[in-house]
Amino acid sequence: MSKFIFKRILALIPVMLGVSLIIFSLLYFTPGDPAEYMLGMDATQENINTLHRELGLDQPFLVQYFNYIKNIVTKFDFGKSYTTKQSVSIEILQRVPATVTLAVLSVSFATVIGVVTGVIAAVKQYSIFDKIATVFALTGVSMPNFWTGLMLIIIFAVHFKALPPSGFDTPLHWILPSLTVGMASSATIMRQTRSAMLEVIRQDYITTARAKGQKEIVIVFRHALKNALIPIITVVGISFGGMLGGAILAESIFSIPGIGKLMVDAINVKNYPMVQGGVLFIAFAFSIVNLLVDILYAFVDPRIKSQYKNSGRKAVPAGASMQAGKNKNTGAAEEKTGKEE
Repeated sequence: MSKFIFKRILALIPVMLGVSLIIFSLLYFTPGDPAEYMLGMDATQENINTLHRELGLDQPFLVQYFNYIKNIVTKFDFGKSYTTKQSVSIEILQRVPATVTLAVLSVSFATVIGVVTGVIAAVKQYSIFDKIATVFALTGVSMPNFWTGLMLIIIFAVHFKALPPSGFDTPLHWILPSLTVGMASSATIMRQTRSAMLEVIRQDYITTARAKGQKEIVIVFRHALKNALIPIITVVGISFGGMLGGAILAESIFSIPGIGKLMVDAINVKNYPMVQGGVLFIAFAFSIVNLLVDILYAFVDPRIKSQYKNSGRKAVPAGASMQAGKNKNTGAAEEKTGKEE
């Protein structure tokens, strides 16, 4: 297991390099000059050129990218924000708690609703509940997050005045953003849970458990759901990783001081270091979530854990094992001949 984790961590290096190269290239070739946004429309060309030299924007593309990676590796320096003049890493870390809180609440809501609904829909296949759950899933997947958020604000904040329309200070502020982000994911988890459960409950060991007289609730949750968890965990992990980056619209709609809103504001003013730092953080967080999901597989399914253990052992070639068997048989025959003599 430890070797597998170490290999996965090493695999993050080329992934992060690739992501950094892609986002750096996109921002470099994007039309617009950050210096003009910072100095204003009345800035002279001399002032713009001076700011280019201060920010290093006058250097060639490869030189800028090399210096950027070198500062990250040697100093853990992602640059300074063009607008606030503060370190990018510090500003991102200040926004991480809000984004992680929103993602955790959203994925918790999506998991509970999706798994419970999916299990009931699979057990009551083709029933009225199954049809309602299917309609709910299709509706949840089809609705965009920004439209869902606006509708929730109109209904619960404007019409009923029961929940605050913006902010993220109190638990009441968490409800609408969590529902907005978790709605689509709950529909996806529900569909995956239903599909996995339908495949499992038709297996022979489920029929055997029923024949032994076990209670239906024990069969569903102890035998069927436990063996259907692998695809469900995969979908939940992907959903959580996507929420870390996909909550950008929700954070903008509800004015949540998270990484998503920080990146949107940075894009509007051509704040390249902030955009690059935000994208790298989301890519790193998504990779870590995928690693945790793979590790969680081992605790859910003992067969996967045994594969992780066996992967670290050196396999003996077939030819070598056959030769060892021949040598053993030859030695035994010679020993028997010596005793007869």
